[in-house]
Amino acid sequence: MSNFGDLEIFARVVAAGSMSAAGRELGLSPAVVSKRLRRLEDRLGTRLLQRTTRQIALTEAGQGFYERVVAILAGVEEAEAFVSRRSAMARGTLKVSAPTSFGRMHIAPHLIPFMKANPDLSVNMLLSDDLVDIVGDGFDVAIRIAELADSSLVARKLAPVRRVLCATPDYLEENGTPETLAELAEHNCLTHQTSDTWRLEGPDGPVTVRPHGNLSTNSSEVIREAVLAGLGIALRSTWDIGKELSAGKLVQVLPDHHGSTNTAIYAIYPSRQFLPVKVRLFIDYFAELFGSEPYWERGVPATVPDIRPQPDGADGTEAGGSGGRTATGPVRGGYRANGQGRDETAPAGE
Repeated sequence: MSNFGDLEIFARVVAAGSMSAAGRELGLSPAVVSKRLRRLEDRLGTRLLQRTTRQIALTEAGQGFYERVVAILAGVEEAEAFVSRRSAMARGTLKVSAPTSFGRMHIAPHLIPFMKANPDLSVNMLLSDDLVDIVGDGFDVAIRIAELADSSLVARKLAPVRRVLCATPDYLEENGTPETLAELAEHNCLTHQTSDTWRLEGPDGPVTVRPHGNLSTNSSEVIREAVLAGLGIALRSTWDIGKELSAGKLVQVLPDHHGSTNTAIYAIYPSRQFLPVKVRLFIDYFAELFGSEPYWERGVPATVPDIRPQPDGADGTEAGGSGGRTATGPVRGGYRANGQGRDETAPAGE
C-alpha cells in the first residue's frame, strides 16, 4: 500500500506546479520531495510526472491517479473534521480561480472577512480571464460567469447576471438616444474581441445584433473605461457598472432589451463524494453574500430580466445547501472541463 504521506506530497506538487513550491508549503526540501515522488513511482511501477527544468506535467496514468488521490485526501480531511468537531473552520490552502474584473471588484474586497473568520486557512487566488483546467491545475474552486452547460464538474449558482446597454448622458445628448435596435447601427458601439455579436432578449424574444464602432479590445476593463468616458454604447453587466447607473453617470439604452438571462455567476468545483470543508465554507459565504438579488443591483433602475428569487432548482442548479448539479459534458465559462470549454456567452468582465 502507498504511504499516505507520499500521496499528499504528490497532490501538493501537482497543485503547486513544482517540487520547490510544494516543498515550501510542506516544509520539505526539493530533494526530499523528489525522493518521495520517486519512491511512490517505484512502488506503483509507473511514471506519474514528466519533469523538465521549468515545469512538471502529469502523465496519462498520473492524471487518473491524481484525480483519485485528491478525492481520497478530501475524504480524509472531511473525516478528520467530523471526528475532531472542527467542521465549522476552514483549514489548509484553498486554490481559487476567478475572472479578473469580477474577482477584483467582488471577490477580493470580501475575502478578508472570510479569512479572518478562518485564521487557519491560506488562499491562493488566480485572477485571469484565460482558460483554466480546474482539475489539472489543482484548483479547489473556480468562479465563472457563463451559461451553464453539462459538465463532469459540479456547479452552484451564486448570483444572476443582468447585462444592459448603457452610455453616458453626455454621449446620448451629443449623438441622440437610439429608439430601436436598428438605430444602434448609427452609434459607436464598444465591443469585445471575443464576440462580434450582442445576444439580446427583448419583447419579441431573442435577437442577435452585430455592433460596429471604433474600439474593439480584448479587455473588458478598457471597454468599461471607454463607456464611462463617453466614447459610445456598451453592453455591460450590472455587477460591473451598477454604481455608475445608480449615480447617473451611465444610463440604460433601449431598456426593454438586455443580455441573455441564461448567464449567471457560478462556483465550479471538481465532482467529489466529499466536499472539503474549506470549499464548502467558501462557496456558502459568497452564495449568501451575493444571493438572488445581489448587492450591486441596489439603486439600479429595474428592467427585465426579473432577478427575484426563484424556487429551488429553477435555475438548473440546486438552490439550497452546498451542492450543485453534476452533469456530463463541457461546461462553458472560461475554464476547461476535462480539458475543453471556454466562455462562449460573454467576456468575463462583461
